[in-house]
Amino acid sequence: MKFSHAVRRRVEFAETDMAGLVHFSNFLRYVELAEAEFFEALDLPLISANRIQSLGWPRVRVQCNYAEPLYFRDEVEVLIFVKAIKIKAIEWGFRIFRIEKDGSPTRVAKGTLTTVHVKKDNIDRGITSLDLPSELLAKIEEAPDDF
Repeated sequence: MKFSHAVRRRVEFAETDMAGLVHFSNFLRYVELAEAEFFEALDLPLISANRIQSLGWPRVRVQCNYAEPLYFRDEVEVLIFVKAIKIKAIEWGFRIFRIEKDGSPTRVAKGTLTTVHVKKDNIDRGITSLDLPSELLAKIEEAPDDF
């Protein structure tokens, strides 16, 4: 059973503003990258679609506390973890770190993200929430409280 996943990457120039700081919205893109890789590590699709319907995970709540800035070419590690498993949703926790030159991590942000499993009818565009897939429930668990 898996409850966390971490990814590392470098900050790209296009992710920064004119002051050279990473724009706040890109922090959430980093979290989505970690979420997608978490599903990939489970060998499960994050999104599946055909002409008739799409299955996916829209965001219904996000909260992020920023502690430090990130800059162009900083090395970033994003840790995402399963905070709570609901009937139709997952509440994720996340922490974002800058990896310093000596390899030590400095936390730059933390927060939560709630996603709901849904089916979207691609013809009438209706959206219906679904129970979490049994294939997913068989592979994940909530992180320990002290994680």
